[in-house]
Amino acid sequence: MKKWIVRFVSLLVFNVVVLLVIGFLTPAKVGWSALWAGIVLTAIEIWIKPLVVKWFGSMAAKSAHQRTKAGQKLVEFFLAFAVALLVWIATVFLSGVSVGGWFWGYVLPPVILLIGWAIYDAIDDRVHEHAGALYDRAGGGAKATTTTDATPPAIPSPESRAARRELQDGLTEEQRRMLDELGKG
Repeated sequence: MKKWIVRFVSLLVFNVVVLLVIGFLTPAKVGWSALWAGIVLTAIEIWIKPLVVKWFGSMAAKSAHQRTKAGQKLVEFFLAFAVALLVWIATVFLSGVSVGGWFWGYVLPPVILLIGWAIYDAIDDRVHEHAGALYDRAGGGAKATTTTDATPPAIPSPESRAARRELQDGLTEEQRRMLDELGKG
């Protein structure tokens, strides 16, 4: 539950900032609607955007073998733009954001959303780590972990080492042993 709350709140804060930038750079009127539009945009990004991306990606994958690498990158850009456009249109219709003009209101904001998504993807892990620490401190019950702790890392147990190896290659100890035996025989 904590992971979802941290993800939602950190993405919400970032989306409100992106919406304010859109309101500043385009004729879209965001204003105080940025809070509600941020909630709508965050919900769409977390629960609906992955489904739309998967759907568009599966449609594009059918003809991927016919394209060059440059053509594939161009298709990927247009798919990302189409997803951002659909997310923007849904956000406009479900919130108090009003847009004026076709290009400035419906073409430029999805480009700004794409740039915002790229920035958020680049800083995603650090934002979640920092927001998680703030969440822990606000809860008071759990100790907030920081990177300045002087305690040495714990020596991993054999079970945790095996679990890490399984995460790296997806094989259990028994499967790894069977593959080793096949290689010897």
